[in-house]
Amino acid sequence: MACALIFWLLLFTALATPSQGKRLGPTPHLRYSRFLDPSNAVFLRWDFDFEAEVITFELQVRTAGWVGLGVTNRYSRAGSDLVVGGVLPDGNVYFSDQHLVDEDTLEEDGSQDAELQGLTEDAVYTTMRFSRPFRSCDPHDQDITSDTVRVLAAYGLDDTPKMDRERTFVKPIFLLQIIHPDDLDAPEDTIIHDLEITDFLIPEDDTTYACTFLPLPIVSKKHHIYKFEPKLVQHNETIVHHILVYACGNASTLPTGISDCYGADPAFSLCSQVIVGWAVGGTSYQFPDDVGISIGTPLDPQWIRLEIHYSNFHNLPGLYDSTGIRVYYTAHLRKYDMGVLQLGVFTFPIHFIPPGAESFMSYGLCKTEKFEEMNGAPVPDIQVFGYLLHTHLAGRALQAVQYRNGTQLHIICKDDAYDFNLQETRDLPYRAVIKPGDELLIECRYQTLDRDSLTFGGPSTINEMCLTFFFYYPRNNISSCQGYPDIIYVAHELGQEVSDSMEGMMALSNVEWTPESINKAEKACKEAQQTVIIKTIDELVENTTGWIRDINPPPRGLCLESSGGKVEPQDKTPAGFRAAPVVLSGSSSAPLRCLPLAALLFGQGALSWLLATVQAGI
Repeated sequence: MACALIFWLLLFTALATPSQGKRLGPTPHLRYSRFLDPSNAVFLRWDFDFEAEVITFELQVRTAGWVGLGVTNRYSRAGSDLVVGGVLPDGNVYFSDQHLVDEDTLEEDGSQDAELQGLTEDAVYTTMRFSRPFRSCDPHDQDITSDTVRVLAAYGLDDTPKMDRERTFVKPIFLLQIIHPDDLDAPEDTIIHDLEITDFLIPEDDTTYACTFLPLPIVSKKHHIYKFEPKLVQHNETIVHHILVYACGNASTLPTGISDCYGADPAFSLCSQVIVGWAVGGTSYQFPDDVGISIGTPLDPQWIRLEIHYSNFHNLPGLYDSTGIRVYYTAHLRKYDMGVLQLGVFTFPIHFIPPGAESFMSYGLCKTEKFEEMNGAPVPDIQVFGYLLHTHLAGRALQAVQYRNGTQLHIICKDDAYDFNLQETRDLPYRAVIKPGDELLIECRYQTLDRDSLTFGGPSTINEMCLTFFFYYPRNNISSCQGYPDIIYVAHELGQEVSDSMEGMMALSNVEWTPESINKAEKACKEAQQTVIIKTIDELVENTTGWIRDINPPPRGLCLESSGGKVEPQDKTPAGFRAAPVVLSGSSSAPLRCLPLAALLFGQGALSWLLATVQAGI
C-alpha cells in the first residue's frame, strides 16, 4: 500500500513539473562485455564516463540467489571490494557495498559508494546494474584505473551472501578501453590476408621460436592495413605464447622454409622492425581511423618475418599447428602511415633478476638523439597512439616514462597490475608526442619469490623480457631502441672481481641472494651506465650511452566522496560530492524498499524529496 502511494505521489509530481523531471527512457547501452567464468554462467557488461570518472556495471548470473561484483588483487581476496545484491522471494531487493575481511567473510562498508540502477530476477537470471566512481574516498574500495583490473564475481543459490569458492571467479580485464571497435570505420572494400604457417609440427621442447618469411599482399597501388587479429588453432591456444610480424628491408636476402628464429642459421633472425604483434590474452586490434600500415609503394616492405613462440611445457607429441596473423587492408587511404618502435631492456643474459625477490626493478633506456642520423632523413615528431607491454611470468608491472631536457615530462603508459595472461594492444587516451632528443625509459618490476636460481633475459617463457612496443605515426626507419646496464659495474658493487661482461654474468651465480644483496643489485643496475642499442629496418646498428633518471610517480588523484564517506588524510579536497545510494539490506520499512524504483523512474531529485517526505512521517 505504501509503495503504491509513493508511486502515485511521484508520478503526479513528475507530470506536474515535466521540465524538472527525468524522462523515463531506454537503458543506456553498455559497450563492453565479457564472460567471467568457464561455463559462461556469469556475464558482465560495462561502460564508463572518462571525464566524470564513473563506471557502470551490469552483472547477469544464472541464479535465483545473490550476486556480487568487485575488484580484487593478485595475491589475496582479503581486502577485495564486492557490491552485493539480489531479489528476495517477495520481490523486494537488497543491495550493499561490501568488502572481504578475509578470504571468506563479507562486511558492509561504512561508506556506500555504489549506486543501484537496476536489480531484476527472472526464471533464469539475476541481473544487477550499478555505477561507482573510479576512485571513492572509502579505503575499502579498490580503484578502477587504466591498469589491468582483476574483476571479482561471486554468487549463491539463495539470498544469503556467503562466499563459495566454487562460485567465485577472478578475471583480469582492461576495463578502461578508450576506443571501442564499433566506434571505428570498417571500409566496404576490405580485403583479408592471412600471414601464417600451416601444418607445422610443434617440437616437444619447452620453448620453440618458429620463423618463416612471407610476402605481404601484392597490390597495384598504395593500400593501408587497418586491423589485425590472431589466427589460432583452438586446441593449441594455450601453447602459442606470442606472434610477431617483422617488416623486412627490401634489400634483404631471405631464407626459405621454417626454422628456429634464433638458432644455427642467423638468417632466420633477420628483419627487426615489428609492425604488428599479439601475445597471450590479446584479441584483435584496429588502428584509429587516421592511421594504417602502408603497403604497395616502393618504400614499403614487401616481405615479413613471421615469428611464433610456442611454450609446450608438457612436451606434448604430435601437435600440428596452423597459426598466424590475419590482416585487413583497404584502398581507402588514411592520413598517416604508422610504425612500431620497440623499447625496453635488450634481451640477453646481462638482464638478470635475482631469486627470492619480493620486488626487483629493471631499466632499459632509449635516447633519440641519433634517430635522425640513422633514419637518413629528418624525423618528424613521433605521435604515439597505442602500446603493447610485454614481460614473461615474473613480470608484475611496467611503465614507459618520457624525459625532455633532463626533466620528466610524462608517464606515457603503465600497468601496475600487469598480467602475463592478458597482453593486448591498448590505446592511449591522448597522442603522446616524442621530439628529437627526448629520452624514453622503460621500467619493469618483477617478483621471483617462487624461484631459487637467477632468471636471465632470454627468449624462453622461463627467461624474462622487459619490452614496450609503441604504435605511432608518421613512420620512420627506426625499429628498436633498447638499453642494458654495465654488468661489470654491477658485479663490482656486489663484491665480485671481474674484468669483462662475460665474467660479470658468470659472477652473479657466486652471490648469496638475500634481501640486502637484492636491493644492492637493483640499486647498482639503476646507477650503472646504460648502453643504448638503436637499430633500423635495414639492420643498421648504432650504440650510445646514458644514465637512468629518477621517476616521479603521478599523484593518486582526488576521490569522489559519498555521504558518510571516510575521507583519507590525503583527500581533504574531494573531486566531487554525490548523495549516497539507499541501502536496502535488512530494512523492514516498506517505503524504503520502494526507493530504488523511485530513483530509477523519477531521478535522484525525486528520491531526495521522497526521503524528506518519509522522514516527516508520510
